[in-house]
Amino acid sequence: MKKLMLSMAAVPLLVSGLSVSASAAEEGISIFDDMKFKGEIRPRYEFVDDGNSATANANAITARTKLELQAKLFGVEGLSSDIGIISVNNFGAHYYNPADGHNYTDDDGKPYAKVVDPQFAMISNADINYKTDKTLLHAGRSQVNLDNQRFIGTVGWRQLERSYDTVFVADNSVENLNVLAAWVYGYQGVKAGETTDTNSVLLHASYKISDPLTITVYDYMLASIHDTYGAALTGKTEVSGAKLDYRAEGALQSDPTMTIHGNDNVKADAYYMNFDLGADISGVLLGANYELLSGHKLTETDKTAFTTPLATGHKFNGWADQFLNTPDMGLQDMNVRIGYKAKGFGKVLAVYHQFVGDTKRSGENDLGNEIDVLYANAVPGVKDLKLLLKGAMYNGGKVTGYTNDVQKYWVQLDYKFKTK
Repeated sequence: MKKLMLSMAAVPLLVSGLSVSASAAEEGISIFDDMKFKGEIRPRYEFVDDGNSATANANAITARTKLELQAKLFGVEGLSSDIGIISVNNFGAHYYNPADGHNYTDDDGKPYAKVVDPQFAMISNADINYKTDKTLLHAGRSQVNLDNQRFIGTVGWRQLERSYDTVFVADNSVENLNVLAAWVYGYQGVKAGETTDTNSVLLHASYKISDPLTITVYDYMLASIHDTYGAALTGKTEVSGAKLDYRAEGALQSDPTMTIHGNDNVKADAYYMNFDLGADISGVLLGANYELLSGHKLTETDKTAFTTPLATGHKFNGWADQFLNTPDMGLQDMNVRIGYKAKGFGKVLAVYHQFVGDTKRSGENDLGNEIDVLYANAVPGVKDLKLLLKGAMYNGGKVTGYTNDVQKYWVQLDYKFKTK
């Protein structure tokens, strides 16, 4: 509640702006103008077989609705505000267990497998912004996605997208240099009623030297969790008609600088690497990736596994979401992808993952493998409507806790609209 009040306080248009009197309008007082409205309706069917004989397969039918209003404030150049809501509805079909504390069962009393899409509604945007030249000042609730969302993201794949309560300054006054400094005082979403107080600081800067090379550095100080600081080299180029892109990244985690609720005895010691190379050859998509999240041996009590608690985790380490939380033994993900895209045809993609631990448990480090596939395309004849078919097939390994085979499938429509 505290975070919501802070966010709401940043939006004077919520009350006074929406009740402007006729006399005020006649006197030329404009609380808000140049209003722009946008929204999204995203129905989805998700099937989950978690490989556990004690649970029943999940069949989740949900729909996400997002509405957002943007407006300029008081006629002041550069001053604006956003207000938005997000609502997820399952139409009373409880054939899955969402992250809302309920335990739904089938006719035989078996609990359904989990699908983290609860029926819930929340204020997703409530902020005020001031932009002058190339500097933006922001306060309130909004969505924050940094880089490829490996460390800071909204988990937009899930129906109840995460929002952040922040105060930040973003600046690109220096040509090709983008700088962000943010204080995060709360975040919520993904799970029903999940609101988290925090006292975190995000520092991020990227400098584009040329199309083939951009240098990014960051320090994400998550309160009473850890500090993550690192650097990434990214770029795009073309060789003999092939469009290439790459990413080379490394990061370290150490004891948290920021704390909250007196929790100042947290320890962290871990490292991260990510190497990715992709190619687009006349619509044929090829790629290879290696990602390492370090773990620790049982004897290394001073070590921790590398974790990414605020990532859009579904984008990484397989769409079956078996590794949203890094195993204590760490994780190595070696994967290759192949696909094709063309106007009118859409996009088809297949990804193969091989998972192994960074260290071993009981002499084993086999964490299984996975095949992911998708097809995405615009729906013919309906503007701004897109179709997604998607599947994830995880084959369990030999490490305890990761031996079950898991299958997940999705059918999704996504319709976005906005006023001009």
